[in-house]
Amino acid sequence: MGRRPLYRRTALLAGLTAVSLSLTLCSCAPGGSDSGSRALPSAVESPKLTAVDINPHERAELRQGGTLRVAIPQYSTQWSPLQSDGGESSTIAVSKPLLPTFFRSDAAGTQTPNPAYLQDAHTEQRDGRQVVVWTLNPKARWSDGTPITWRDIEANWKALNGKDPAFRAASSTGFELVSSVERGKDDHQAVMTFERPYSEWQTMFNGAANAPLLPASRVATPELFNTAYLEAIPVTAGPFKVERMDRAAQTVTLVADPAWWGDKPLLERIVFHAMVPNTMAAAFNKGEIDLFNNGPDVAGYQLIRSTPGAAVRRAGGPDYRQFTLNSRSPVLTDPTVRQAIFQAINRDVITRSDLAGLDWPTITLNNHLLVANQNGYRDNSLGLSRYDPTEAARKLDAAGWKLDGDVRRKDGKELNLRMVIPAGVTQAQNEATVATGMLKDVGVKVTTVTASPNEFFDKYVNRRDFDMTAFSLLGTPFPASGNRTNFATNGGTNHSQAGSPAVDAAFDRAASATDAAGTFEALNQADGELWKVAGMLPLYQRPQLFGARADLANIGAQGLSDIIWENVGYLK
Repeated sequence: MGRRPLYRRTALLAGLTAVSLSLTLCSCAPGGSDSGSRALPSAVESPKLTAVDINPHERAELRQGGTLRVAIPQYSTQWSPLQSDGGESSTIAVSKPLLPTFFRSDAAGTQTPNPAYLQDAHTEQRDGRQVVVWTLNPKARWSDGTPITWRDIEANWKALNGKDPAFRAASSTGFELVSSVERGKDDHQAVMTFERPYSEWQTMFNGAANAPLLPASRVATPELFNTAYLEAIPVTAGPFKVERMDRAAQTVTLVADPAWWGDKPLLERIVFHAMVPNTMAAAFNKGEIDLFNNGPDVAGYQLIRSTPGAAVRRAGGPDYRQFTLNSRSPVLTDPTVRQAIFQAINRDVITRSDLAGLDWPTITLNNHLLVANQNGYRDNSLGLSRYDPTEAARKLDAAGWKLDGDVRRKDGKELNLRMVIPAGVTQAQNEATVATGMLKDVGVKVTTVTASPNEFFDKYVNRRDFDMTAFSLLGTPFPASGNRTNFATNGGTNHSQAGSPAVDAAFDRAASATDAAGTFEALNQADGELWKVAGMLPLYQRPQLFGARADLANIGAQGLSDIIWENVGYLK
């Protein structure tokens, strides 16, 4: 899995190069991590951004009990993050306290086994092939009482390996390289054999990669895989369990699971409340929610700062705003036209407009796979990231779209882009307005369609029912394998549907590279090809900027780290 759309998102895998693939961040807040010594030369000066900002405290400093109310942007339909319609950030947020995650990611993106589920995981060579041995915690159980065993790993592999397209998987990355999963020394050990080397094997069953383990009983057939978590969360295995799902109230309520075998959760209850994004700050200010992802919303940022007993938590993660063009749209099938659209948009203006009023670098992003403060970042755009309306007009002329009055036409058809944006997202509304004016200058008409938050992904983006759209991609610590699902030719979350064999081959090289330098070189080769196919136009690195109650600990702007939900609580 790789970057996840917000509000949707998109998961990458950590492996042998996890530390060196991390962001180069300034340790500007408690819990920060400075990995600058591992950085490769960058094309730009790295902004000084916080690695993680979660108000860290030991469990002994926190009180037992309490309710955490978290705002999410959508009440999902599909609650399995592994299914192609389940990549929304809301689905992922709700599932993380509920489902097994074999690894924990720290602020530097380093992966360590999660002892609640995993006693050991290591890779070795057997008969010239890579083998990963997973040794499970024998105490781990599903909420229906069934032990978590090697059969669950086997069933997830069969569902996710891409061999049967009836399993509508969000990503098959990594799993398609596995030739077998067999029982090890007992039912709590799985032996996974790979057809070719795979350096990022740790992304499998990894919460930071948005790739949890699901029970074999709910993924064994395509029908189960696609529908078992539709409008329901039937089986869990985490520190919390589902108490109530209420679509009418737009809430999912979790309670501490007394059958949990790990550290006892400090919180008694978590309530996820779906609401329109630009109403979250007001709800926070009124005391109706305790934590929300504000992102680059300036009004929300100011409201957090003026709320008594509140804190702004910020980090620089691998997240960015972007425009997606649908390469299968009849007016956008020609990559030259899509490249022209890129060059007709002044990203500097949009970036300054979106981020005005925030203490955040207004730097445009010239890479699809790495953000500017990340190791290995470089500009591979070959001029396609540069605002050049004259060149855009020339490309459109060459593609046969001739100016006829104020709008270009070809074969009697108007060059009119249907741009779908989500309601209640200030940045998307701003981006649509500004881009419409810029594209009008080169003879491209834009018709904006505003979708409700609960329908934006389910009805439009996931169904590829748009010409152009705007949303955030939220990254993970693993900038190779996980990104593949967003950009490979047949990637489950490749919403632009653009791609090429050269892109796919570069991702393959990145996933199998034996060192960080090889991974970065392959990623940059992939990025160069992505600029050519012109399916997605990066805008800027999106701030991880959260509003939180000041006494809320061990959660907030996570950066590359993930949440240890049993340790989240309120100060005594």
